[in-house]
Amino acid sequence: MTKIVPKISIVVPLFNEEQNIDVLFKRLTSLNDTSPFSLEFVFIDDGSSDMTPIIISQLALLHSNIKSILLSRNFGHQAAVSAGLLHASASEAIFVIDGDLQDPPEMIGKFYEKLILGYDVIYGVRKTRKEGLMLKFSYKLFYRILSRISNIKIPLDSGDFCLMSRRVVDILNSMPEESRFLRGMRSWVGFAQIGIPYERDHRNAGKSKYSFLKLLNLALDGFFDFTKLPTRFIFILGFISMVISLSYLFYSLFMKYFYSLNPEGFTGLLFIIVFISSIQMISISILGEYIVRIFFQTKGRPLFVINTIVEKK
Repeated sequence: MTKIVPKISIVVPLFNEEQNIDVLFKRLTSLNDTSPFSLEFVFIDDGSSDMTPIIISQLALLHSNIKSILLSRNFGHQAAVSAGLLHASASEAIFVIDGDLQDPPEMIGKFYEKLILGYDVIYGVRKTRKEGLMLKFSYKLFYRILSRISNIKIPLDSGDFCLMSRRVVDILNSMPEESRFLRGMRSWVGFAQIGIPYERDHRNAGKSKYSFLKLLNLALDGFFDFTKLPTRFIFILGFISMVISLSYLFYSLFMKYFYSLNPEGFTGLLFIIVFISSIQMISISILGEYIVRIFFQTKGRPLFVINTIVEKK
């Protein structure tokens, strides 16, 4: 029997989310019952160590519109979403949502209304976030800095929660970047895009899987993948160090030949050495970031490795 091609695929990356899957499945099933179009659910297990892969595999065996993709290890959130986009079979659009239910799946209806009006990307804009003060401040600062320095327009306070047309997803799947910052890649593609504000909820259960280090890595991917500022920053630092060094040289010569004074050299010399050494270390670190990214990109390794794909035949 030939499977019906779904109109929309819902891609859900999961990592140790066994506590959330039951509620998640009920809310997605409710969407399936009320939507005027056919839906496919693509669950991606990103190397979980709990019961997540077993639970979603059982769901896939019981329901013909569920596909479970089990990755061979933890490749990271962006790689897991990329795996879901690659295996989503919807003919019209793909809806991306995290499994912690902070982003409401029920907004698919509002997103779809914009899709049929001609928008290719409809993304959620977080009006409020129910998270710690420091985390909220860090997110807000990151998005505003990235927006100011980016080569393209990346919407403020928007994450991966979105609905994308089939043609946008096909373009994303063809992009070979090893370091993935999907919300930036999504903006780079272009076409008509619009944001819909919403209130982000608490996690349904469990703790966030994004540690400070993972958030920092994601931020660095955004900075280094979508702006030339780091290399220009090196030039600016080099220019500043040159100006300070020359100023100190002219000051020393002026004091020596016009006032017969020799400025105490040790303090000034020590300052210049420390200053220039710091600039060199910063410059090497920035160049190192680009070199490492080039190194991993040229290896040509896949973004992820799939262990098993489970679906009802």
